[in-house]
Amino acid sequence: MTTPDTFMTENKTRDTARNTQGTTTLSGGSAGVSQPAGTRGKTSIADAVIVKIAGTAAREIPGVYAMGGGLSRTLGAVRDRVPGGGSNVGRGVKVEVGERQTAIDLDLVVEYGVPITDLARDVRENVIEAVERMSGLEVVEVNIAVNDVHLPDEDEPDHSGETRVA
Repeated sequence: MTTPDTFMTENKTRDTARNTQGTTTLSGGSAGVSQPAGTRGKTSIADAVIVKIAGTAAREIPGVYAMGGGLSRTLGAVRDRVPGGGSNVGRGVKVEVGERQTAIDLDLVVEYGVPITDLARDVRENVIEAVERMSGLEVVEVNIAVNDVHLPDEDEPDHSGETRVA
């Protein structure tokens, strides 16, 4: 009997299943020299790979200032300043990866003046296209939460030279 997780291919069982290490097996291969080279072996994709693809694709859209919630961004800013800390492209991205599908949640900070609905549409389209093209998984949904708006004067340091205390 064939279940959704198991397929029969020329009397050989091929599994596509999720294991406990956070990886998804996309295709099980057939063994033997009689099979095409492209089908010999298994391909598995870790959840972190989908997180990085989605995070990078979201950041490519003009108008996305940052990703992640307030605490996540604060901790990320500290980590970015520490030598060797590096930036985290997965900040603000959560994924659920199944056997053939994935769902993605994004937390964004947008630039002031950018139409949020248009930005969300562009981010959603770019993330879906990138994840489906690179992983072969079907993206069933991309949920976007806009947590903040970056104002133009938030980056400018105060150079007035005045102090509040005499």
